[in-house]
This record gives sequence, C-alpha cells and structure tokens, in this order.
Amino acid sequence: MPNRRTFLKVLVSGFTMTGPDLLTPRFLHAGELPSGAAESTVREALSGKGPLIKRTFRPPNFETPVEVFKDVVTPNRRFFVRWHLANIPRLVAENWRLKVGGDSVAHPFELSLNQLKREFAPVELMAVCQCAGHRRRFSEPHVPGVQWGNGAVGNARWKGVRLKDVLARAGLRPDALEVVFDGADYGAIDRTPDFVKSLPLWKALDENTLIAYQMNGEDLPHWNGFPVRLVVPGWAGTYWTKQLIAIRAMPKPEKGFWMNTAYRIPAGKFPVTDRFLSQKGEADTAITEILVNSLITNIEEGQHCPLGRPVMVKGVAWDGGHGIRSVEVSVDGGKAWQEAKLEPHQGRFSFRAWHYTFTPSRTGKQVLMAKATDGRGSTQPFELIFNPAGYYNNVVQGITVEVA
Repeated sequence: MPNRRTFLKVLVSGFTMTGPDLLTPRFLHAGELPSGAAESTVREALSGKGPLIKRTFRPPNFETPVEVFKDVVTPNRRFFVRWHLANIPRLVAENWRLKVGGDSVAHPFELSLNQLKREFAPVELMAVCQCAGHRRRFSEPHVPGVQWGNGAVGNARWKGVRLKDVLARAGLRPDALEVVFDGADYGAIDRTPDFVKSLPLWKALDENTLIAYQMNGEDLPHWNGFPVRLVVPGWAGTYWTKQLIAIRAMPKPEKGFWMNTAYRIPAGKFPVTDRFLSQKGEADTAITEILVNSLITNIEEGQHCPLGRPVMVKGVAWDGGHGIRSVEVSVDGGKAWQEAKLEPHQGRFSFRAWHYTFTPSRTGKQVLMAKATDGRGSTQPFELIFNPAGYYNNVVQGITVEVA
C-alpha cells in the first residue's frame, strides 16, 4: 500500500514548500500597526497575499491587521493564515482526490474536484473562521503557543457542498460516532503527529458544515487550503481542515494528538452549549464553538480625538451562530454604557458591523470599550477565564485615546 508521502506526490506539481516563495517583506512604521501588535515593526506578505503580521515563519502563521476589519468581508489577500505543520504542498486541482471511507461507511469512494462540483448541490454562506488561540498574547499570566493578537480571525463567503450529502453517498452505518478529517500538509520529521481532526456525527451532518472550494467568489488561496477545505461555521478554526484529502466515518473516538491532547479546555469553565461528548475527559474536553466577541476597528491605541467634535467608533461583533443581539459602547472606561447601532446582518455566522458616535467633552485620556451580547444572552466578560493553552480570550477590549 502506498505511504502518505507517495500519495501526496500524485497531488503535487513542483512540490513547492513553505520556503522559497514564502515572503515578500514590506516595512511599515510601527505607529501604523494595529492595536495589540505594537512590538511588530514589519509586515510581510506570503506569495499571493497582501501585508500581514508575521507570528511564525515555519509553519507560516500570519494575522490580519485590525484596520482590514473595517469591511465586514475579509479579503482573501488579507485573510489570516494558520498552519500547524511545516510542509504545505502546492496541490494541483486536476490531480486532487478526496477519499471518503472509514469503518462506519458501507460504500467508500473517491472524488475529483470536478465531480465534487458537478455531482453535489452547491451551497454558499457567510461565516467567521477564528483560530482557537485568537488573542492568546493577551493572556495573564503568559502562556506558550503562537502569540496571536486581534487578527487571528476573518469573515468570508464560502461556497462548496454539504458534508452530509457526501457522507450520504458513502452510506453511513448506524454505529457511526465521529467523522475524521485529514489534510495534505505534513511535518518536517516523520515523528511529527499528522494533523487529523474529527467532528461528532451530529455536527458533521449539520446543513451548514461544508466542503468548500471557493472563498469570496474565488478559488481558495493556497495558504487558506486550496483546493478544498472543511468549513465548520460557529466552531473554532482548528476543525476547518485545509487541503482536505480524506474523510473517514468511524465508530469510535479519534485518539490522535490533535484531538486527545491538543485543543482541550478545562471541563465546565466556559459558557458553551455545543458538546463533543465522545471527546470529553474527566478534567478537560475538546474545544468547540466560538464565544461572543467584538472588536473596535477604526480607533488605535493612543489615537488623538478632537475636543467637542463627533467621533464615530466602528467595529464588528461575532459569535458561534446564535447571532448578535446587541453591542454596547463605553467612553469612560466602563462606568456607563450606551447601545451601538447594528448594521444589517449577513447571516448568523457572520461578522455583524456596528457603530457609535460620541462627542468628547473633556480633555485628557479616555478609555473606549465595546461589549457584545449574543442571541442566547451571553455577554463578553471583563476578566479572562484562564486556561493553560490561552484559548477563548473574549474579554471586553479597551482602547485609550487622547482628547485634546
């Protein structure tokens, strides 16, 4: 039986990895950087991408500058990049195949990209993709991992086919418990655990869970999973497997490193409603849904605001799919709160834009804050629920401005 590397060579032309064409430097003044990334003085562009904030080089992990989020839709060229394994092959669409099988299917089969597009009904939806470690660098005390600021998140229109339709063709057996996903990326050494993720069967069969081949009306960028990735609206980006090449329905829990050890949170500490029961342990459980969050997008730390002149504060809010009920803004460090105006919604999994206008009436420093509440009534906290991996940081943001 051919090994993994032999199989990948069939999919790849030129086999370009993350090295030779990875970076095109662009140097910007530190003052242009978004709030939360002041220590970064260089923005760098991956091939095919615009300037992003580099967090790690190999594997490539680059975040979106905050000012990009002034638009509800995050452009493909500025969408954040997150990989765990260093070797990311450049796949050729004509050679790509998706293997669908596992112990809990009756009819395993294989699909080409043309078959995927032609033989299944297309679906489009807007959804936020957010890394589980979004805002990790603000953890107190400090925790290890990629030191993400406010930009390990993005909102896009995804087009693909429903995962449940593909699984239906394979014929799910009654004992199916989890659906397991594998991508084409692999580690620099053989001992590196392959990045394999799973979903509970109920989430895999959700009508919004997609096998996507387009992003904002274009083919997926290489760095965001070309030619096909999984899209799991409402859940953390760790499940959104890129360069998807294999799907397996299984009658038992996935026990690989990236499910059994990584991406775990302390049980019972977070206000989540989506349960991954087959991955629940005594002390911890697999991370699942995105928590309600918000971001001020047009005001930077230390920005000067004119006394007596209206200042419009803009931002976005999002959650795991319950929808944003309200956003409140404080201009006095949290003493008083006023409701912001919500812009038209783009779907329950999408960013929701908002704005609020105030007129500074005194000089000196003022702290602007925003907090969102979702459709089930959950609101952003003022204190971090600490966990060793730095996940789920949705603490209310504060930005200090100078009124003069």
